[in-house]
Amino acid sequence: MTSLTPYGDRDAGQRASDADRDRVAAALGEALATGRLTSTEHADRLDAAYRAVTIGDLVPLTRDIPDLTEASRTPAAATEHQEVAAVFSKVIRGGRWVAGRHTRLRSTFGALIVDLRDAVLPGREITLELDSFCGKLIVRVPENARIVDEGSALFSKRHVSGGHEGDGPLIRVTGKARFGKIILSRVVTDVHSPWHS
Repeated sequence: MTSLTPYGDRDAGQRASDADRDRVAAALGEALATGRLTSTEHADRLDAAYRAVTIGDLVPLTRDIPDLTEASRTPAAATEHQEVAAVFSKVIRGGRWVAGRHTRLRSTFGALIVDLRDAVLPGREITLELDSFCGKLIVRVPENARIVDEGSALFSKRHVSGGHEGDGPLIRVTGKARFGKIILSRVVTDVHSPWHS
């Protein structure tokens, strides 16, 4: 058993709980963020973690990854809440970064462009709170994401489109646009798409 394996072999037959799956998902997210796993390996192992029935199903998923810190053995507060804001400025967030289970994206008199395709998601479901006041907020999500849009708009443009729904993460979209623009897209079709603006 390595330091990344939160369970011993004696527990292998016990039923896995949601907390057990989340603990392994957090460890896998850290492994992706530190370059120990490729995005494909991370996706495969994360899927296996959330399909796991017993502790024995979870153990092999982290056995070959060393140096799990105590913070990764339990879901960290940092993976619960995250905020990215653009106030009177333009902010672009992309590449490999750690999103929270509840991530607030806020644009106030500015432009915020966020790409979640390579982000480390701390589970199979996250909530994006999109708030735009007199600003532009553009979000790109993984192509296989499932999206539930629960947001609102007032004197604004709010557009959620593109791609096909697959078996990827569930992204619940909340928040509001006021005198602004919110665009959430799975696929960029051409250079004139909102993602390039």
